[in-house]
Amino acid sequence: MSSASPPVSPQEPRPPLVNARLLADVGGTNARFAWQGGPGAPITDVRVIPAAEHPRLQDAMHTYLQGLGRGTPQAVAIAIANPITGDQVRMTNHHWSFSQSEVKAEFGFETWRLLNDFTALALALPDLPAEELVQVGGGSAKAGMAIGLVGAGTGLGVSGLLPDGRGGWVPLEGEGGHVTLPASTPRERVVMDGLVRRYGHASAERVTSGQGLLDTFSLLCEADGVTMGSVVDAADVTEAALEAGQPQALEALNIFCALLGSVAGNLALTLGARGGVYIGGGIVPRLGEWFHTSPFRERFETKGRFQGYLQAIPVWVITSRQSPALMGAARALDERR
Repeated sequence: MSSASPPVSPQEPRPPLVNARLLADVGGTNARFAWQGGPGAPITDVRVIPAAEHPRLQDAMHTYLQGLGRGTPQAVAIAIANPITGDQVRMTNHHWSFSQSEVKAEFGFETWRLLNDFTALALALPDLPAEELVQVGGGSAKAGMAIGLVGAGTGLGVSGLLPDGRGGWVPLEGEGGHVTLPASTPRERVVMDGLVRRYGHASAERVTSGQGLLDTFSLLCEADGVTMGSVVDAADVTEAALEAGQPQALEALNIFCALLGSVAGNLALTLGARGGVYIGGGIVPRLGEWFHTSPFRERFETKGRFQGYLQAIPVWVITSRQSPALMGAARALDERR
């Protein structure tokens, strides 16, 4: 008598991703994606996808989710280097543009949260561990007082946290990186005049960003009648300054740090940021110990009668290896529950 074949078990269905979340930190150069199993769960599976590799944000999202192989979660929070003013989004420092409603529909997300990347980073500040912060001058933070945030990378991000009166925080959404930048020295005036000729406006971002560092170097070389040599990007400027001691490169880096100090000091005064000021972005952490000897702190404090006020305010450089904005994006979803 032949034995009956064992019954074939049906393929086990994939459980619905009710609590899972897709998190993203989208900048002008890279998009960082991560997975969170649910509220309070660890942020895992971080992957950096160069923005230039995909024609649309949606394509980068599909690439990440397909590579992960877990399906599509019901919730997503995207921190993006751009103002959020309506359904249509067109990035300032990249070619991606999209409709929020169309992206939500394409993936079938039930919960969608799009916020400025520095607003997301600001939301993460209270949870940053001490080992991911390096203090640059000042005293101790005042509990319950406003906190400032600036960060130089592809652009210049500006945000902060204001106490809500109930033990929590209200994050700021603004575009402080595009305020008009004043010059304090004749050489800074050379740079400002050159930026106005090139772009029509000398904003803070036009100096205190990667492209700004390169532009400052090129304008100083132009003014001094020297060639730029093999310098083609911001990393080359930093290398020429710190390793080769090239005069215009070193001056450009000093101007970058000085004006970043001016911007951070202005923000501290505007917000009354006695809770401290944080520096994010990718450029300053790479400067290491040299940043402590740069003009940053002097210019942060050089505000006339309010120098003493600013001397007490601590500044921290964020050195986190994983994008803290992903943590802030998760917090933004927590607050929507």
